[in-house]
Formats: sequence, C-alpha cells, structure tokens
Amino acid sequence: MLMKKAAQSKTKITIVLFIFLSTIACASTPSIPNIVLSSQTPIADLQQNAPGLAQSDCSDAVCAGPEPNTYWVKNPGSGARLLTRVVTPPDDEARAAETLILVPGGTGTIDIRKARRLADLGFTVVFFDPDGRGSSEGTEDFGGSIHQDGLAAVIQATASFPEVNPGKIGLVSYSYGITMASGALARYPDLPVRFLIDWEGPADRMDTTIGCGPNQRIAWPPCSDSSAWLQREAVTFISRIRVPYQRLQSEKDHVQPDLSHAIDMVNAAIQGGAEWVRLNDNPINLSYSLDALPRMLPEKADSDLELLIAKYAHNLFN
Repeated sequence: MLMKKAAQSKTKITIVLFIFLSTIACASTPSIPNIVLSSQTPIADLQQNAPGLAQSDCSDAVCAGPEPNTYWVKNPGSGARLLTRVVTPPDDEARAAETLILVPGGTGTIDIRKARRLADLGFTVVFFDPDGRGSSEGTEDFGGSIHQDGLAAVIQATASFPEVNPGKIGLVSYSYGITMASGALARYPDLPVRFLIDWEGPADRMDTTIGCGPNQRIAWPPCSDSSAWLQREAVTFISRIRVPYQRLQSEKDHVQPDLSHAIDMVNAAIQGGAEWVRLNDNPINLSYSLDALPRMLPEKADSDLELLIAKYAHNLFN
C-alpha cells in the first residue's frame, strides 16, 4: 500500500514538473503562426490573418508584409519579393482617397517622409523598394526591364489592396524613376493607371550619365552598350504610353546643365500619339523648340515638391 502511494506521488511530481518546464519553454519561445497563404487568400484578410508574416512564408504574387500596411509583391521577371508600403490619409477613409504610386529616382528608395507628406495632403500613397534596393530581394537593374516588370506587378497589386480604390490610381516618378515608370507603362499598356507625373526625369543615356562620364556613385552601363540602354532610355518609352503625361520642370534642373531633356520628353510623347501631354502649366499637346523655351516652374516651387505634385495630381484625377 505504501509502495503504491509512493508510486502515485512520484507520478504526480513528474506531471507537475513536465507542465512547469513546458510553461517555461512556451514563455521563452515566441509563437510563430502556422499560416499558409494561397492564391485564394483574400488580400483584404492578409494583414488580419498574418501579422508579422516572415518573408520565407510568402510564396504567392502578393501577401502580407512584415509590418501593418505592408505587402510582399513578387516580381514575375525576377522572382524577387518587393517590399511595398501603403500610407493612408490621416482623416479620410483610405479607400475613398485618390492613390499615388511613387517611383524612386537614381538607384535609391522613396523617403517615407515624402509619402507621409502626400498622405497629409489627402492621398493614399503606395511606394516600394525595387529589386536589389532597401528591404527587397533581387539585384539592382538600373531601371531596366526587370525593374519595369516589378513596378508593373506593384501597380497591379495596388489595385487589389484593401486601402485602395482601383479606379483612382496615378503614377508619380522622381528623376531617373521616369525610366522605370515609362518602361512599365509602355510595355504593360493595360495597367490600371490614370496618368503619369514625371518630375525632371532624364531622357536618354547622355542625360542619365551626365555626358557619359565616369560616375563614382552609380555603375551605369557604358554609353557604347546600346543593348543595355535599349531598355533604359525614357525618351523611347514615353512615345508609347497611352495615359495622360504631365511633365514638371523647374527653371534649373536638379541635375542636368540645361533643359533639353524636358523638351525631348514632351515632344516624343506628342509625336508618339499620346492624347494628353503637358509641360507644367503650358498649353496641352504643344511641341517646343530649344530656340524658344516655354515657361518653366520657378525654383521655389521645388521647396515643397510634394505640394507641387499634389496640385497636379488632384487636377489630373478630376
């Protein structure tokens, strides 16, 4: 009888010890949700169902990102997952707002302060890290076809985001971002974009490389490599886009020594058959000559670039 009680007591102690150790283990190890996303997973449910979803868990074209209001968008051209962020207006219902997708210049990413400034001005703002930049996978493509494929995928995904009205999407490019933006619109003419705003983007390889000289920061392809530049010259793509094109150009370009690139872009878009092209506030669909330059924006307009972009975006949406 005593031996039986001792055995029972030993069993109870073992069970209690097991529970105690299990509790400690659970407390010290973070819980990882076992979530499998498929192409049938509704976009609207992604953030609620999978907060903090790790990159390795994402295998679909679009899935929840690592933070609220972020997504992973797969680039079909490279297979890389591109981190895409959404910033919504502070006071408006996000889905009712007009949406701007921002394309970064140079080989950089969009400063979140730009996105927040535009959101404060009433827009839902979407911005992403292209291949090889920021938090995205992939390899830097210098605005070429891989980057253009990625932007096209981001635009398509944006139309399905729960924060976005798919009928109110505009595209805004900063500087060299025009190459990626015009390339995506030319190669994917059915993208759900209402217009393109281009802030002081370079037209061709001479502009992009500032005269084809050596660059200490960016390893551009040599200007003699025509096969590389065939997919990286915005002046070629802009002649093929079919959405309204608004060029913003100040009296002194932020990089170029003159304004010929602005004239080249506007003239190419008109000659290519675009239905609506405008340089700043000048007349619509008017071609220009370098011998008689039109009125440019005053330099002070660039001091609040997002306010300037918001003004033209609101007009284009309406």
